[in-house]
Amino acid sequence: MRLILMTGKGGVGKTSMAAATGLRCAELGYRTLVLSTDPAHSLADSFDIELGHKPKEVCQNLWGAELDVLEELEKNWGSVKRYITEVLQARGLEGVQAEELAILPGSDEIFGLVRVFRHHKEGNYDVLIIDSAPTGTALRLLSIPEVTGWYMRRFYKPLEKVAVTLRPIVEPIFRPIAGFSLPDKQMMDVPYEFHQKIERLGEILTDNTITTVRLVTNPERMVLNESLRAHAYLSLYDISTDLIIANRIIPDEVTDPYFQYWKENQKTYREDIYENFNPLPVKEVPLYSREICGLETLEKLKELLYGDEDPSQVYYKENPMRVEQVKNGYTLEVSLPGIEKDQIQISKKGDELNIRIGNHRRNLVLPQALATLRTVGAEMESELLRITFEGENGSSSGKKK
Repeated sequence: MRLILMTGKGGVGKTSMAAATGLRCAELGYRTLVLSTDPAHSLADSFDIELGHKPKEVCQNLWGAELDVLEELEKNWGSVKRYITEVLQARGLEGVQAEELAILPGSDEIFGLVRVFRHHKEGNYDVLIIDSAPTGTALRLLSIPEVTGWYMRRFYKPLEKVAVTLRPIVEPIFRPIAGFSLPDKQMMDVPYEFHQKIERLGEILTDNTITTVRLVTNPERMVLNESLRAHAYLSLYDISTDLIIANRIIPDEVTDPYFQYWKENQKTYREDIYENFNPLPVKEVPLYSREICGLETLEKLKELLYGDEDPSQVYYKENPMRVEQVKNGYTLEVSLPGIEKDQIQISKKGDELNIRIGNHRRNLVLPQALATLRTVGAEMESELLRITFEGENGSSSGKKK
């Protein structure tokens, strides 16, 4: 299955691009699902058809769906939710309040990932196109596999062993006092099984032969800056971007003086898009004179975007992260386009390398070849962060002779 994620700043037109991409893939004979994971769904408006949680046929070879968080939560997290509700009610919360608080913050992002994994595992479609949330939320979503892995390794598995061991001893005393039972092994296993699904999806997301991101942007300063940051953060999470879509370009035939300022500004920012995202390919889409709703207008957008091309192709194969052996050790190279060296903070503890850029942080579990070595330097060269690892004696093995 080919997996394409459409993202961008809110309001740039990513839903229309996702719908048009799906339409072209279906036209080529691919069984295609366009899935909206954005909490503020607009995919149904784009197709001009009612959509729900289950995939609904839009036209031949094309299906659409909008994620229902509550349904996914009950399917994947029902037993945990009921246990948390029981605990909260025992502490004096009303039924409705307890039910609401049992739904953890960020659930829509997490269950969106689980839904994607399920479709990939079932293999009912050739192409899965994700109309994702705006870039900030999408980036949190894409970092979830790594974050959950960190918590599972550090906290959950040790806690689970302790809880399962102590439950038979403590439960007879605990239940009458607390008003609720300690979690049993079956309930404790649910989060771990849930994590395993997300971890497997993480492997799929970082495979650039399967998954790529398409960034939708507009020729405006704030939108462009956010798109550049998103590209850098995606590289940090080892997720490839294969195409930039510059939307809402004012056409040359528009000569009204009212638009002159906008056209001049757009000319500058269009040049910036090509320069700053190079060597990524860029597709330009003109500003429409009407809203893009329904299959008729999506047909025109599809033609403008792809013509005779196959949208399921990988337009550019990025490799955001590389490990190379050098004379005295190894170098880890991370592509961070548009990021200055003074914005980056690096630290290593055990087998984990922490890379922080602003509010975004990646805890990278190092391969065994690097885990026993120490970091001896980092430099930025042509938007490439290069971190050098050596052993204590300057060797690549990390072992003293």
